[in-house]
Amino acid sequence: MKTKIIQVDPASFEEEVLAEPAELIRNGKLVAFPTETVYGLGANALDPSACDRIFDAKGRPHDNPLIVHVYRPDDCRDFAYCEEYPVFEKIASRFMPGPITVIMRKKSLIPDTVTVGLDTVALRCPVHPVARALIRLSGVPIAAPSANRSGRPSPTSAQHVWEDMNGRIPCIIDGGNCSVGVESTVVALKEDGIHLLRPGAVTPEMLEELGERVILSKAVLSAVTPDQKVESPGMKYRHYAPKAPCTMVEGTDEDVLSFFAKKKKEGCGILCFEEDLASIGKSDFVLTFGKKNDKEGQAYALFDALRRFDRLELPHIYARKTDETSIGLAVTNRLLRACAFDVIRV
Repeated sequence: MKTKIIQVDPASFEEEVLAEPAELIRNGKLVAFPTETVYGLGANALDPSACDRIFDAKGRPHDNPLIVHVYRPDDCRDFAYCEEYPVFEKIASRFMPGPITVIMRKKSLIPDTVTVGLDTVALRCPVHPVARALIRLSGVPIAAPSANRSGRPSPTSAQHVWEDMNGRIPCIIDGGNCSVGVESTVVALKEDGIHLLRPGAVTPEMLEELGERVILSKAVLSAVTPDQKVESPGMKYRHYAPKAPCTMVEGTDEDVLSFFAKKKKEGCGILCFEEDLASIGKSDFVLTFGKKNDKEGQAYALFDALRRFDRLELPHIYARKTDETSIGLAVTNRLLRACAFDVIRV
């Protein structure tokens, strides 16, 4: 299969440029497209055969549900029983369109292929102009996980998608780099509160401003058992991972930097803060993912840094742990899964 790239400037584009990918979606084909979080691999969410192609192209396990993308927040009502969840209105008015996914009881329009047999569906309304235009022009909701091979770091640029999907899908829409850099926040709405299943740019602190109880799933910071059924993508398996084994390192600045200096001499990859370079020293094997106190910068740079390690022949990668405030919780969550929860304290 030949993969076509369509260049689109998100700040200024004619919708005609999206006519071909919209037609591909309607005809049951796959299209990779930019969102504010990461690039998505999209198919008609109402077509089970098309959604099966997502699993095949990614090598995705068939017990990992897909997120359904809609054009407007109100469109969620077509596919889920939103009226059963009073807090949905608060979330939709405050955070949609935006980087949040809401899990609610699904309507029969959504095939079981999308929800892997669950009676709930994950719904999201992206804010990215190209994503929204593609959904509207397609005329159908678009099921879309991240546009990478399963287990690999998520793509935040069209080049990342090309590395994983060239020859596997017919079309990639190149809309530049994603602005957030980690996948959407995923919440499940339940009687006892808002259950945060996957952290993202909509943080626990922001959700608490709604005046509702926010419950952090244990799976955010700890592993899920292989036989456990999950409600959300990103809760199971080793995710977001470079080719080399990866370990998260925590401890005092002095101890961590001393450890990194030793591992650098051994030819290991080091993922650290920009300020750490003064102590560790620059090297092809030493990559940074933002300043220590810039959590948004860390989220933006994380997946690109993990993919850059794959261009090197490394025996091991050691990654600096960030703190878990704000979007730092999402950064920690992604790194933990990239490391398969291998964490050491030095």
